[in-house]
Amino acid sequence: MRTRRLAAPLGQTGWPLTWKLLLRVLYVGLLGMALWGPAYGLTQTPVRTAGKDVWLLVDLSRSMDAPDVAPSRLQKVKAELATLISRFPADRLGLIVFAGEAYVQCPLTYDQAALQLFTSTLQTSLVPPGSTDLVPPLELALARLGHATDTSTTTPPRATALVLVTDGEDFGENLEPTVRVLARSGARVFTVGVGTTEGSRIPQTGGRGYVRDARGREAVTKLVAAPLRQLAEQTGGQYFELSDQRNEFALLLNALNRVEGLMQQVRTVSVADNRYRYPLLLALILIALDIVLTVKVIRP
Repeated sequence: MRTRRLAAPLGQTGWPLTWKLLLRVLYVGLLGMALWGPAYGLTQTPVRTAGKDVWLLVDLSRSMDAPDVAPSRLQKVKAELATLISRFPADRLGLIVFAGEAYVQCPLTYDQAALQLFTSTLQTSLVPPGSTDLVPPLELALARLGHATDTSTTTPPRATALVLVTDGEDFGENLEPTVRVLARSGARVFTVGVGTTEGSRIPQTGGRGYVRDARGREAVTKLVAAPLRQLAEQTGGQYFELSDQRNEFALLLNALNRVEGLMQQVRTVSVADNRYRYPLLLALILIALDIVLTVKVIRP
């Protein structure tokens, strides 16, 4: 209105400036709309991912109740596994528990909440009493990979890592044949030794005394690292320790991160179709029009 009032004595209407104002208000508004990113409708978009499978093999023998790692070996393991699970949201994780026998506690899944629930409820009473035997959990993991334990020579369709968490006290039969099959399968075994070399007595359930051996003496459980180191080396994995003085779970996470998925999966996901192009294109046209339209300026 001020422009029109000033233009009236000069015989001008001031409308060209009004059109300029309208153009600029329109294209500034359209630019803001494009920046906001209006979405309308859904588009099916293929997503290519490379994933891996991670099996967690957790020893639930009575020796895992030993308090040489505070508050106990198993409680410390559960806390560290909760962190591990949260670090791999794009990979499938499964849980196998064992002592003298092995059981699948949770099959391979992307559901972190479910796996966290299974992990939080781990206790030595979940499996029948017995001494630790490393062969059953490794053979069970091989069976889940779809490999026959005596003839398989093929590479698994997905990169597979086994995280074996135990104190290393293996009272089972010869482990070597199973290790050879694991090495041929392509699955890498990362072993975690839990405990101390000094060892500790094993408390009875309910806190009534300590577990005794066949001779009636209080049993002492110690970390046996040598077979775990050998198992990791023969399968291309690594050995780590977990105790109050030495916690190498962070190194384990880094090692698992370096295991790259072998098979690429193509998934189709529905995503909102961003329509920012249309207001942006219209805004650019109006900007060009603003540049082309000129206003005659009368100088005194």
